[in-house]
Amino acid sequence: SKSLPPGGLDLYEMELAVLFRYQVNFEMTATPVPVQDTESMGSYPVGSQSLSFFTRKIMQGHKYFIFCQGFNDMEKAASLFKIRGTLQHYSWGGATYIAQLLGLEAKQGEPNAEYWMGAHRNHPSLVSTEEGEIPLDRFIEEDPALVLGQGIAQRFGSLPYLFKVLDVKDMLSIQVHPDKASAVRSFAEENRKGIPINAPHRNYKDENHKPELMYALSEFWLLHGFKSTALLEAILSQTPELQFLLSYWREGSYEAVYRCVMEMPQQEVDRRLRPLVDRILPLYQNGQLPKSSENFWAARAVQTFCPRGSIDRGLFSIYLFNIVQLQPGQAIFQDAGILHAYLEGQNLELMANSDNVLRGGLTPKHVDVPELMKYVRFQETLPQPLAGLPLEESGEWVFPTPVTDFEFRAIRLGKGEETRLNVHTCDVFLVVDGVVEATASGKTLSLHKGECFIATAGTRLYIRAVENLQVFRATAPYPQP
Repeated sequence: SKSLPPGGLDLYEMELAVLFRYQVNFEMTATPVPVQDTESMGSYPVGSQSLSFFTRKIMQGHKYFIFCQGFNDMEKAASLFKIRGTLQHYSWGGATYIAQLLGLEAKQGEPNAEYWMGAHRNHPSLVSTEEGEIPLDRFIEEDPALVLGQGIAQRFGSLPYLFKVLDVKDMLSIQVHPDKASAVRSFAEENRKGIPINAPHRNYKDENHKPELMYALSEFWLLHGFKSTALLEAILSQTPELQFLLSYWREGSYEAVYRCVMEMPQQEVDRRLRPLVDRILPLYQNGQLPKSSENFWAARAVQTFCPRGSIDRGLFSIYLFNIVQLQPGQAIFQDAGILHAYLEGQNLELMANSDNVLRGGLTPKHVDVPELMKYVRFQETLPQPLAGLPLEESGEWVFPTPVTDFEFRAIRLGKGEETRLNVHTCDVFLVVDGVVEATASGKTLSLHKGECFIATAGTRLYIRAVENLQVFRATAPYPQP
């Protein structure tokens, strides 16, 4: 207990009380100065309390004192923790990229398709604490306001995003994701029907939407939305086996064409596509097709998805959708309703914390055509690769999207360079190149390529590049009133 100086309590002094764990709740017996005499810096969580800090005067001429809330809660406040993500061994994944990134020995015959960093209920990351490793979802549940910050905790209740590394060796299924309201309604409906959460024919695994941003770590190829009207008419006209679709196109546009190929009986799918497959497959096998050609990916899809004679109707979509080539450092956003499929390469993916996927082909998995058609945007999509916007104050590059669940940032520093970051929620950091020293609350972590850590809400984080450094940061925009 002590009296405040005449000028009130300085923000830096206030932050020291939190950052260096002068452990405690806050009790005041004073009246704050008028609001107009202060500049609010928002609220910092301490235990179950939310303390508002100001840049100027807070109290004048009164006493204040701080007392302990408990070390476990204070350990989470404004601090850093290493985390360990979870590997997914899907059959389409590559064998070496993720293993090399994480410093693991690649196991023969075991693909490493995805590396998840987040608090998804099925595959949460593990947080390293003094008590041992704790699943990140449980770590957050113990005190959401403390870990996530008051605003994010109130809006979402849990970590709102999922961060991944992907190594795409074989093409992924064509898919679309529902909007938020539809996911809530449809998840509840499948629960009412008693469909087990892991049933192969279940469409909704949770009640969230799944907008996605992907960032290319290598040259990356994907399908992304319907071609423009001019390009779609041109490809249908120039591909003899698909010219029958021109009448649907001219009479009913995108929906008529897509509905035709998705609702077509399998016997007709085989009859329509067999001549196309017989024409393009020898060209693919002889290396005569460029990756920019629809024929290249259609022929590859035949080898991947059509081993038993029946032809996957997803081949039609390869000709209807944009083929996009991204270079390392470019990103692209995919909102609800945009049909897409990853074709080849390595990327980082940041998305809302969901696993809801409605498939449209190029897969042996369940395809629910009526449900899929509810969400498809039947309009042209003009691909818009993102290069990122520089933030001069932090040295970061931010990749803005229209959603509030996540925000993707890249940090690139030369050897010996430093930056300071303010963290307002629970942020996940992944080191892709170099060695970083991350410091906050008197605690320093040294992290190498493939390692990741979280910084909890209220952290003032200092990052120093021991070597040339590339770190990627998953966060969420600060909620607006």
